[in-house]
Amino acid sequence: MTVLSVAAVTAPGPASAPSLVQSVDWLALAPVVIPAAVALVVLVADLFTAPKHKPLLGWLSVAGLAAAVATLLPLRAGDHATFCLTGDAAACSYTADHFALVVQFLVLAGALVTALLSVTAVHETRMPAGEYWFLLLSSAAGAALLPAARDLATLIVALEVASLPAFALVGMRRGDRLSSEAALKFFLSSVTATAVSLLGVSFVYATTGSLHLTQVADRLEDVPAQLDTLAMAGVALTLVGFAFKTAAVPFHFWVPDTYVGAPLPIAGYLSVIGKAVGFTGLILVTVIAFPAYSEIWGPALAVLAALTMTVGNVAALRQAADRANSAVRLLAWSSVGQAGYLLVPIAAAAYTERDQIGSTVAYALMYGAVNLGAFAVAALVARTKPLHRIDDYRGLYAERPLTALTMAFFLLCLAGLPPGIIGLFAKVTVFRSAVDAGLGWLAVVMAVNVVIALYYYLRWTALLFRPAATGDAGAGQAPAASPAPWPVTVAILLTGVTALVLSGAPQLVLRFASGSLFPQ
Repeated sequence: MTVLSVAAVTAPGPASAPSLVQSVDWLALAPVVIPAAVALVVLVADLFTAPKHKPLLGWLSVAGLAAAVATLLPLRAGDHATFCLTGDAAACSYTADHFALVVQFLVLAGALVTALLSVTAVHETRMPAGEYWFLLLSSAAGAALLPAARDLATLIVALEVASLPAFALVGMRRGDRLSSEAALKFFLSSVTATAVSLLGVSFVYATTGSLHLTQVADRLEDVPAQLDTLAMAGVALTLVGFAFKTAAVPFHFWVPDTYVGAPLPIAGYLSVIGKAVGFTGLILVTVIAFPAYSEIWGPALAVLAALTMTVGNVAALRQAADRANSAVRLLAWSSVGQAGYLLVPIAAAAYTERDQIGSTVAYALMYGAVNLGAFAVAALVARTKPLHRIDDYRGLYAERPLTALTMAFFLLCLAGLPPGIIGLFAKVTVFRSAVDAGLGWLAVVMAVNVVIALYYYLRWTALLFRPAATGDAGAGQAPAASPAPWPVTVAILLTGVTALVLSGAPQLVLRFASGSLFPQ
């Protein structure tokens, strides 16, 4: 482990005074520092790179993200903490524990798949390569920082570092009205949610006098009566920004238009990494910082979970009713419904002493691989059918048999049906967390929504194997399929193989996701 000691200049004091020497654990910081450093290198290199060599910037970004994922391996040996208070060694701003490493793996691996999808897209759509890769790497660095953040200031900074580049990425298709409108809507709504969260953080700080999560938790256990209302308001407002990132109802309105207007790789990135950021923040502030006010955030998150899964699935059902509708918009509403399932274990954590957070993380891992795979297939289909209609997938099996089978597998995983065992396993795990917490009504709502979702997932799956309609290319014969770019093929293979392996051994997900995420 590489450790750099930085001596602080202090006035002479007694020998017993605490040392103000800070040790920076650069190995623990590597998953965050590497994408950030490569982002700066790419931005500078773009100034001196000839247009014909711009694709090299994409491959440099892919290599940087792969290196960041690799640095997670040596961190598995134990917890690593840095930037700790000199008077309280347990209060640290950055902790690379098991929970942080699992979420960092999800974030960085998801960003790596997004980068593979983007290599071809950036070149063919003539988006500015240097800006695109700088923004993607910067957002990935912020998303990797957030799960290891252990104070409210670092959490908010990480949230914004992950979000601000995403606004620009959504609007990267210059001259595209939908892209510009999506970026503006995403920006304005996100800034509003962040402002509300900052107000909540200020209330929490005024109540406790600290921003470190562990200290906030201790001091909220014994809040003076005159500050109790302020503390409750701070807890509620702080959750707003993270609820926005998770696309929880009623903070979901930006999702459909943003996904449709964004480049497809970025829509997939937001559906997985954006949600991972929001759910991680919710877990950290609720389970670590605000357990004393679980009677406030527990019922609130349970209601949000029920509303989110219901609104998302009903809207997706309506979207699937007409095959002329957008497939990307259907995936957007589907992601809202999936966010409702992800909220269930967090809400359940307020009602039981058992560690329920592993269920959310396990579901997020499954959802990340499967949903990014679905967007990868959508990116391949969009090469010949750029309107992104649901009907564009009709007859895909005749055109690209392996791609159609892979897409069908992804959809069955999202639906929770065999052979997508990993989807079924994840849903059962989430369902059990609600039952164990005594939230029977929420378990019933989830069961009803799973049945609703079956319709549009199975409808889309069946469409893949139906013959092409009269008037389509080939009039019932298999049309000539253009060769798929190999980076897109690799992305589909990576996500498909991951989902297949996990369906064969679903217990690996829960074992990897759980394991003393937080001390009880």
